[in-house]
Amino acid sequence: MEKQIYLEGVDPLEFFGINDAKMDLIKSLFPKIKITARGHSLFLLGEEKELKIFEKKFALLLDHYFQFNVLTEEVILQLFSTGISAMEENGKGEKDIIVFGNSGKPVRARTPNQRILVEETANNDLIFAIGPAGTGKTYTAIALAVRALKNREIKKIVLSRPAVEAGENLGFLPGDLKEKIDPYLQPLYDALQDMIPPRKLEDFIKDGIIEIAPLAFMRGRTLSNAFVILDEAQNTTINQLKMFLTRMGLNTKFIITGDTTQIDLPRRSQSGLIFAMRLLKSIESISIVLFNKGDIVRHRLVRDIVAAYEKYYDEQAEKEEQGDKNKRDQME
Repeated sequence: MEKQIYLEGVDPLEFFGINDAKMDLIKSLFPKIKITARGHSLFLLGEEKELKIFEKKFALLLDHYFQFNVLTEEVILQLFSTGISAMEENGKGEKDIIVFGNSGKPVRARTPNQRILVEETANNDLIFAIGPAGTGKTYTAIALAVRALKNREIKKIVLSRPAVEAGENLGFLPGDLKEKIDPYLQPLYDALQDMIPPRKLEDFIKDGIIEIAPLAFMRGRTLSNAFVILDEAQNTTINQLKMFLTRMGLNTKFIITGDTTQIDLPRRSQSGLIFAMRLLKSIESISIVLFNKGDIVRHRLVRDIVAAYEKYYDEQAEKEEQGDKNKRDQME
């Protein structure tokens, strides 16, 4: 039999190794299968039984790669020498699947904090998911919303963002208000398009079952029987986020996502997200899930970039604190 495995989102150098060293190791562990790597695809030739075993183990290997963004020869040996059932019991199996997307592609909770977000959403009605870019906060939240809709647990999905431009001015963009706003909301559309067929998604939006709108459009509404996600919440003011949180109606889940290191407001202290987390953290049925650079599932360089910025911000904070201390000492 012949099989093809498409390696979506994989860095070939990191995954296959220098001079294909890791790929050669994988081939040596399955001598009965002819394995050829071309670009972002693997082509397999072998007996059906052998191919099924390889596919199961290779899928779990991919899960490990997407979780940690690295793949060592030691990990390859460990994963391929472990039985399928044992690997699934360790959290790499079906239980991590949130929803099946287009073409049956499973959308999984890939990192420890993504799994915590899934668990906290099951147990709480309002969740703050906070962390750096690329940790899958919004994507995981949208997957949970789509699952709830498919299971008929809610009647609609509402996705929103504050209309704060990161160094750009929407007013200079051509078109009417919708045409100006849509590009800003595009990341939300992208996630939905991974999980819902295009025509069905179009019908859902047309019928109001899925709504994607700027935060300002939420004023004066009560959102009941809904799964509601506010993305980029670090760019809300205190009053804006209060307005949004008080839209919660019966049988409704709210997930608020944000990155407190990327605040585009004039003054950092004005962020409604930071204020709300401090004010509401002790209330029952409200949960805060903190993501970190270890959860980043984008290109391996993103983790290093985030770490570099975090180090810079920490150093600046230390300098400011030391400057304030010196001023106090001089005044005394």
